[in-house]
Amino acid sequence: MTVQDIRAFNRFYTNVIGALDYSRKLYAPYTLTESRVLYELAHSPRTDAADLRAELSLDAGYLSRILNKFEQDGLIERAPSRLDPRRRRVSLTAHGRETAGLLAERANESVGALLATVPSAERPRLSEAMRTVRELLSDGRAPRREDVVLREPGPGDLGWIVQRNAALYAAEYGWNADYEGLVARIVADFAQDHDPHLERVWIAESDGRPVGCVMCVRDEAPATARLRLLLVEPDARGLGIGDRLVGAVVDFARGVGYRDLVLWTNDVLASARRIYQRHGFVLVAEKPHRSFGKDLNGQDWRLDLGGTGE
Repeated sequence: MTVQDIRAFNRFYTNVIGALDYSRKLYAPYTLTESRVLYELAHSPRTDAADLRAELSLDAGYLSRILNKFEQDGLIERAPSRLDPRRRRVSLTAHGRETAGLLAERANESVGALLATVPSAERPRLSEAMRTVRELLSDGRAPRREDVVLREPGPGDLGWIVQRNAALYAAEYGWNADYEGLVARIVADFAQDHDPHLERVWIAESDGRPVGCVMCVRDEAPATARLRLLLVEPDARGLGIGDRLVGAVVDFARGVGYRDLVLWTNDVLASARRIYQRHGFVLVAEKPHRSFGKDLNGQDWRLDLGGTGE
């Protein structure tokens, strides 16, 4: 392979995916770079300007102009980080989330139309070829935090949540099929009847494959959301994915007006409990129970969303 081979492929691929198309159909009124910045903000709720510069390799002045435009358009809010006042936290407004969602919808439609031209029997081959390109050009490096994106679930992802929860908890804790049944009911209830403005699912993706998930659903108590089914694949742990997933739920629940965020877990899930504690959850009750073929100690945790903690 020569340099010209790769450049020829790049020209072909940018034409195929419409990377140079700045028409109203896909990006308008934003450029591809601006759309990518919006994407990062939508999938990384705790992003600041320094994070964006590092993630996207953007010139500081160029990024500043983009953020100024977003602020004028009412898409973002900027404030000093509570953890480091020298840094500026950037977060999407409701209008910003709506705009990012519209651009994502257009992109999904565009890629879906492209994929529709590929026969079903050939799609696994295409997927494997794309994965091979990513692996070869990543130079064998280990996954990095910035390689992980949080996204909405696509076709098959809800089934993946059920399968991976069942398999991982069986392998790591010896839980039986009762747990798979519980997860299946939770996921089915969400799929069949949920309010997209008040309930969401996040999939953590790395190198084109799902490596984690979490859900935010309405609780029976008034103005209360419930965090459910937090999971991170074993080979993706240590990248802060669990922390990002919980942070996404907290920010979303606070942003749409819930007053409380609750969850139920078991004390054997020590790593998850530490994440909940870091985000301010408080243990409010615990009770021994026999479930999933094991004697467990169930715990109820609560987070008051009325505060402004980072």
